[in-house]
Amino acid sequence: MTTTIGGAGRLCNHVFRNIAVSMIATKFNLYVTYGYHDKIDDLGIPLFSGTNRFNQNAILCDDNFFEVLNAKELNENLSVHGFYQTKEISREIFNYLRNENIKNKIILKNPFTCRYSKNNDCFIHIRLGDVSLHNPGITYYLNALSAISFDKLYIGTDEPHHSIITEIKQQYSNLTVLYYDEVNTIQFASTCKHVVLSHGSFSSIIGYLSFFSQIYYPEYESNKCWYGDMFSMPEFREICFVNK
Repeated sequence: MTTTIGGAGRLCNHVFRNIAVSMIATKFNLYVTYGYHDKIDDLGIPLFSGTNRFNQNAILCDDNFFEVLNAKELNENLSVHGFYQTKEISREIFNYLRNENIKNKIILKNPFTCRYSKNNDCFIHIRLGDVSLHNPGITYYLNALSAISFDKLYIGTDEPHHSIITEIKQQYSNLTVLYYDEVNTIQFASTCKHVVLSHGSFSSIIGYLSFFSQIYYPEYESNKCWYGDMFSMPEFREICFVNK
């Protein structure tokens, strides 16, 4: 029997889940197999797997994460449930990624590392697709951009022909839509001086890895979102103007 992590969601849901378990595995030398391991390794994020395996499993979820993390010993494998995106766990993961040792590994793995602190570019993540109803809307993006002085504008989105993209293009001729894969999109975005986030775990991880950037995120009503409070970091700036 081993601790094996799978679960629902795309890449960055797995980033949250895997880091949460990796922190516990590091403390207790727990053997773990991770889903999406290769892509997360491509981001430079280390995931720990030790040697301890047990004959019984204990459930790990959002509600008992800190209880398990702060325990004196662990004598069971973990049956992993949840997304680990509460405000408190998100802050723990944010701090983990901002630790100098971890941060340096991520920076060294970034193929765009030469861009850090050497541009005045702005990146916008515009999440649409299956959750377009939750998108903060064009007014949010234009309001954020109006508060920023930048040279080049880049957009990462899952719907490059959406009307929101078209309207931003009409107002900003220096705009480039990126067609990188998800790993390279995160890596490029995190090197821009200004980063405007959308909703969801992909946006939040871009923000967490944007070590030298000014980061903006939209105000939102938590009961209308499909994720936890991953954004209200003191290091981020909330744009309190959402109007579709």
